[in-house]
Amino acid sequence: MKWIYGRQEFKTVERSEETCYLMTNGLGGFSSLTAAGAAARNDHAFFMACVKSPNSRYNIIHRLREQVGDTVLSTQEMADGSGEAGYRYLSSFTWEDTPVWQFQADGVEIRKEAAMEQGENTIALRYEIANRSREARTFLVTPFYQFTPKGEDLDPGREPAFVDGKIAGEAGTLVYRTNGHDRQIRPEKETYYYRYDACDGRRECGSAVALHQMGMTVPPGEERVLEVVWHLEAPGETFVFPGAREVIERAKQFRQELSRKAGFQDEIADVLVKSAAQFVSERASTGGKTILAGFPFFEDWGRDTMIALPGVSLSTGQYDTAKDILRTFAAYEKHGLMPNLFPEGENEPLYNTVDAALLFINCVWLYYEKTEDGDFVREMYPVMERIIEAYRTGTDYGIHMDGDGLIMAGRGLDQVTWMDVRIGDILPTPRHGKPVEINAYWYNALRIMERLAPLPGKEPGEYARLAEQVKRSFTEQFWMEEKGCLKDLVSGTGADVQIRCNQIWAVSFPFTMLDEEKEKRVVETVFEKLWTPCGLRTLERDDPQFHPSYGGEMMERDMAYHQGTVWPFPLGAYYLAYLKVHGYSRAAKEKVREQMEGLESALREGCAGQLPEIYDGAFPTVSRGCFAQAWSVGELLRVYEKLEK
Repeated sequence: MKWIYGRQEFKTVERSEETCYLMTNGLGGFSSLTAAGAAARNDHAFFMACVKSPNSRYNIIHRLREQVGDTVLSTQEMADGSGEAGYRYLSSFTWEDTPVWQFQADGVEIRKEAAMEQGENTIALRYEIANRSREARTFLVTPFYQFTPKGEDLDPGREPAFVDGKIAGEAGTLVYRTNGHDRQIRPEKETYYYRYDACDGRRECGSAVALHQMGMTVPPGEERVLEVVWHLEAPGETFVFPGAREVIERAKQFRQELSRKAGFQDEIADVLVKSAAQFVSERASTGGKTILAGFPFFEDWGRDTMIALPGVSLSTGQYDTAKDILRTFAAYEKHGLMPNLFPEGENEPLYNTVDAALLFINCVWLYYEKTEDGDFVREMYPVMERIIEAYRTGTDYGIHMDGDGLIMAGRGLDQVTWMDVRIGDILPTPRHGKPVEINAYWYNALRIMERLAPLPGKEPGEYARLAEQVKRSFTEQFWMEEKGCLKDLVSGTGADVQIRCNQIWAVSFPFTMLDEEKEKRVVETVFEKLWTPCGLRTLERDDPQFHPSYGGEMMERDMAYHQGTVWPFPLGAYYLAYLKVHGYSRAAKEKVREQMEGLESALREGCAGQLPEIYDGAFPTVSRGCFAQAWSVGELLRVYEKLEK
């Protein structure tokens, strides 16, 4: 599916910055600017390289100035209120497998296309310039460099330098090749205004510096092609430059092969397949693969990976990638827990998550369902046994099984579920006690252990007996007959009876505890109180703690984060649950397809072809937070898989 943004989307600078694109290189590096080519966030970059996968990222080329003669084609807001308004010359921006811009100015037509190389810190740029005027025209490209760690500013004394035809700076040495003319210029520093950071209370200004300028003069009535390829050198590397067209063609082939392997018929599902692959990255510290939680902000976290993996890797047919990721996590299991944050440098992993380990067991099961790879199950089974035993007898962060068989978690200021915000001593969404989704995951894990036990020659009986106890206790303690749904928590506090989206996983998982009638009532209550076309609300609107919007300074954002804010990823569980309670009937599938048609507009807004992290709770229209979120994409892909396959 090609996303086309025409003149109507470029009426003003504000409109021109509503959408961005995303390219990734499988190392943690990426390229992302607005549709008009502007940097509207300090984390925007034409070339964000990664020197150690996946999180040691440097903003190398922040943005590009492009011009024909004196006419500037690029767009950028400056800190002093000035700026470039090249969006006025932008005929269209399209995104399919690469970003493509079409400009027209002063009788000159320019087609611009870019691509990143997979597995390398390499980016290519190609301009097709058709001079239809009666005079020679000179086209110029001026890259503005930062060479600073992602999110940091270009402070005095940190500026990169032009040395022997290369750019040298804090991140290393950037080499480049162009078929146009190239000349060094006196350093020119710019200071930008970041519209999207300003509205979120983040750093609203940043700087970059130009050191050289590339270009080409095109005679009247003729056409020329200008190419540039940049590469961030690794120590001791001898780099052989490809042509820009080669890089672009390889990028297209890579994405088209993803489509072929996944085999979806629905156009939106096919888009999500390609989008899912953008989150998969190498991880240098483990030698395996991982899943980045979201762009442009997030790193790879255990919980996010285990939620995203079934859709990102299994629904797309990337079984080897799934196995690689699961092996990586299995190697870092400790006290029955999975890392929530992997080690960087000399740092130890962090294990502050109650759900990642239980979701790991679910991922192994889903992988086995797809592949019948009994050898891998036997390899993972000892790790899964340690997880179950640790949850039964007790492990870190107050995680333990109560006498009724249910899992308790959290103590002090620890936030160990996905609703994990902590602001100093404030817990906006305290969930210490017995969280509903954790106990749904627990029961699911016990049934999985029961089913898989024969493969390594183990006895399944104890898992079955414990699962029956959990089922009885869960129904007795969580069901609210008067509300027709489940408690969010069993803790003896007022938070217990809040209507939240977490209960939907007690219906959508492979093994569940409620009878058919109760499952239907949960689905209907979730639809009535929490459903929106963009995602599920984290808290019903009638709750006194409901926050209608997300934005402002960090304190304000964090207080709203799980208090009504709409998240797309639980929408996947809702649709899976809806299909289940309606027996996967034709009518149910048609209803889900009809409701999911709205995803097309969501995929146009924010980041072309991607689904975001969150939306406002009261009126979800504009994406917030990360413009591309792995579990949002993965969970909706699982729904398309259920509809088609």
